Amino acid sequence: MTPLDKDAPGGGRPSARGRRGRPAGVRGAPPLPLLLPALAGLAFLLLPPAALLVRAPWHSLPDQLTSTEVWQALRLSLLSATAATAVSLVLGVPLAWLLARTEFPGRGLVRALVTLPLVLPPVVGGVALLLALGRGGVVGQWLDAWFGITLPFTTAGVVVAESFVAMPFLVISVEGTLRAADPRYEEAAATLGASRFTAFRRVTLPLIAPGVAAGAVLAWARALGEFGATITFAGNFPGRTQTMPLAVYLALQNDPAAAIALSLVLLAVSIAVLAGLRDRWMTAAS
Repeated sequence: MTPLDKDAPGGGRPSARGRRGRPAGVRGAPPLPLLLPALAGLAFLLLPPAALLVRAPWHSLPDQLTSTEVWQALRLSLLSATAATAVSLVLGVPLAWLLARTEFPGRGLVRALVTLPLVLPPVVGGVALLLALGRGGVVGQWLDAWFGITLPFTTAGVVVAESFVAMPFLVISVEGTLRAADPRYEEAAATLGASRFTAFRRVTLPLIAPGVAAGAVLAWARALGEFGATITFAGNFPGRTQTMPLAVYLALQNDPAAAIALSLVLLAVSIAVLAGLRDRWMTAAS
């Protein structure tokens, strides 16, 4: 019998720490100083959605959701969020691969700049987009002069604004998946004569497909709920740039019942996204 066995409770049997690698009693009742703040935090997070459900005008909800303005905003939101997700996939997946698989000077700085839209206030992002892609912007003036392309206050401007704020979510998700993937599969493909692009297309991309899908869903949900950059860069024109969050903001000033109805739609979409990603999160946490 080892010293560890002699010290173990229960007549020499291994303790819970020795069997499971964690302190004994870690799954017991939580201490009161932790339980009370935890319950308060849970109530704080659940109270606003619950209030939205309690105060929802259920009797007039069908009429609210079938109005022309709501369907225009919903259609534009779905189309622009899907287009922004497509842009994020085309540009973000190669960027994530570059950050995860390539060594180059300043990679840490590039990664920080890529994640900047996550912490940048959305309105500031909209102002930055105006200065960059507006008709008199750093790049926008040449787009207007050479190609006649004007992005601000257009539907394309909505897609640009949503892509700017949503792409970092996809890049972070795909980069994390790439770092967790075993690079030996790519090395094996290279030994068989495959180029790096062929190895990425035929080996790496199928391997990281779940991470790409999860990142795309997160990017789509973020694009669907974008407000600040959109209203700053694209404006709030019904049928052209007015998305669901903008319609909620406008309705809240004139028709609170309509604002609640629109908010319920976005809440339902958010819950659907969480339900779709639940299996991935539960697998990562186990």
